[in-house]
Amino acid sequence: MSELPTYGFTTTILHSDRQKEIEHGSVHKPIHSSVMYGYKDARDLAAVFQNKQSGYRYGRQGNPTVSALEEKITGMEGGYASIAFATGMAAIGAVFQALLRQGDHLVSSSFLFGNTNSLWQTIDAQGVDVAMVDATSVEHIAAALTPATRMVFVETIANPRTQIADLKRIGDLCREKGILFVVDNTMTSPYLFQPKTVGAGLVINSLTKSIAGHGNVLGGALTDTGLFDWAAYPNIALNFRKQPAQMQGMSQVRAKALRDFGASLSPDAAHQIAVGAETIALRMDRECANAMALASMLEADPRVAAVHYPGLPSHPQHQLATDLFRAYGALFSFELKPEIDCFDYLNRLKLAINATHLGDTRTLVIPVAHTIFFEMGAERRAGMGIADSLIRVSVGIEDTQDLLTDFAQALTA
Repeated sequence: MSELPTYGFTTTILHSDRQKEIEHGSVHKPIHSSVMYGYKDARDLAAVFQNKQSGYRYGRQGNPTVSALEEKITGMEGGYASIAFATGMAAIGAVFQALLRQGDHLVSSSFLFGNTNSLWQTIDAQGVDVAMVDATSVEHIAAALTPATRMVFVETIANPRTQIADLKRIGDLCREKGILFVVDNTMTSPYLFQPKTVGAGLVINSLTKSIAGHGNVLGGALTDTGLFDWAAYPNIALNFRKQPAQMQGMSQVRAKALRDFGASLSPDAAHQIAVGAETIALRMDRECANAMALASMLEADPRVAAVHYPGLPSHPQHQLATDLFRAYGALFSFELKPEIDCFDYLNRLKLAINATHLGDTRTLVIPVAHTIFFEMGAERRAGMGIADSLIRVSVGIEDTQDLLTDFAQALTA
């Protein structure tokens, strides 16, 4: 559990390593590359394996450099504990591998990252019943619940159409029913929003995106907010029931998902993510301001059919976003009028990069229906509101006027 003093968001990240003694007076936690840990007393080794004392067993299950990052993420989310993984998808997969069983029921937002949608198809085929609903209204979630529902899963802001889940009321519903509420916070990041404030029991972050921020490292994290009562969760194995209730969920995830499936974050990657995270507030302030300026400009242009960005008053959940988030995020999408080919438009851009990533310092663009959502088919895309001309924009930290000029000139054939 993180025990950091109460500082501001950026101060906490910058100085979290130094709250504990660091080797040789280093400011950053050093990169520990060893995969094995020796003990002078064999009894200590046994005690570590039996969870009777703290310590490291093997690199796949934990590492001092990775642990330092985990504490940093826990502090950012205001949580109880975190586990880092090799990717964001590994963190999502870990929740279901470790905590769901055949016959369980999962209610999920239908507005999902493409790979998460694919994962749901996999677990549905393996015996976990998945109900996909419009999570912009809690009534849809409530109507989908069954006696077998163990978990409700939503994203804060949907990628790419930016629908916003009815987070507070879904959290209230899950608390009333004793259901685990899992929130993917990647699109907002802990800087813009802490899902703990709406009752989430588990929070997922793709560290690859805004937290690391520079498109140079993969990673994911799962944070236990400390709000969920694991003693009442039926899928905790007997050997984990021996631990205090607040530790049971994460202990099972670390063993059944991280240890058994091996999607471990490397110490080198953990160090890169930790350093990148130091500037998340500075980067996201700039990215969000750029996104607002760019989305506003495009919405006012008659050659653009639609712009989907929570910061615009025209967005269906604009007021909800205003109430929940520090800012409206660095991602939006827009549709061009039929006379403008989306590929030709993208090829006329000089600064924005055609790439499948988001949360980077550079502005990135991608034709959604033809790439990251192509696999799910036209019918499913239509149900998610993804038009063939939809372009997703992940806005970077470039000078605002340069971005406005670039996106405007590309509208003219």
